Amino acid sequence: MDRATFGASKAWPVTEAAALLARLEKTPPAKGFVLFETGYGPSGLPHIGTFAEVFRTTLIRRAFERLSDLPTRLYAFSDDMDGLRKVP
Repeated sequence: MDRATFGASKAWPVTEAAALLARLEKTPPAKGFVLFETGYGPSGLPHIGTFAEVFRTTLIRRAFERLSDLPTRLYAFSDDMDGLRKVP
């Protein structure tokens, strides 16, 4: 699928990526890449919400890469200061 056809999609990852690209066209990233960040708290067992946090960010990042030639990076982190964890 070519870039124009992909960009015409109404899928939410594509519309979010297009909105981000429109903002970046006014002010390109000084660091030379677009940083996408995601994270999760490790309290309890892994569940679909843990997966969804990273998945949603990845969907938007991949859509952004299809719409733009700007390089991207993904930072994923685990928040070990989760307020729901028991204090040792």
